[in-house]
Amino acid sequence: MRICVVLILLLSSGCFLWGKNEPPPNPPQFIDLSTLGGSTTLGPGDIFEVKVYGEPDLSGIFRVSSDGFINFPLIGKIKVDGLPAIKVEEIIIEKLKDGYLKDPQVSVFIKEYNSKKIFVFGEVQKPGTFVYEDNMTIIQAITIAGGFTKLADKNKVSVTRIENNEEKRIYLPVEDIGKGKEKNFFLKPGDIVFVPESFF
Repeated sequence: MRICVVLILLLSSGCFLWGKNEPPPNPPQFIDLSTLGGSTTLGPGDIFEVKVYGEPDLSGIFRVSSDGFINFPLIGKIKVDGLPAIKVEEIIIEKLKDGYLKDPQVSVFIKEYNSKKIFVFGEVQKPGTFVYEDNMTIIQAITIAGGFTKLADKNKVSVTRIENNEEKRIYLPVEDIGKGKEKNFFLKPGDIVFVPESFF
């Protein structure tokens, strides 16, 4: 009887599971991994290796042509521009199955991402050329370049971009972006980031 009374009191007080006036715990949050950025895609000038296991004559190193194709043994021309490595694997497998090999085992390994690069210069610790990654932001670019120097004008960073064969320059308040005062800025392959020197 005493146990029943205690249970009734706990239930009525709202403390039995979560405490008084406290909402129940949130349900588990499921993350769509596809929104976190996919594999970097291939473009003209990129170099990758294809291994077809048990078939050394079909294995080799390929460079993506200026029009986005490679010339693969037996298969011929394959358009790979804009595709991640895993998709190139699937295409080669399917084409080799079509009259050439019964169960081809294919792997693609990226050697150089020449088409996907950004350039960071000026008042950063490690200026230079860096591999572009999907959904790369201005904050990430500054970070991989070692961060700002003491002389950097952090709110006057410029990004030079070629669009429709025209040069476009965008000025960004990166310090404010880092503090959450401004929206982040997404880079594109080929962008040139320049951090000027502050004169104050």
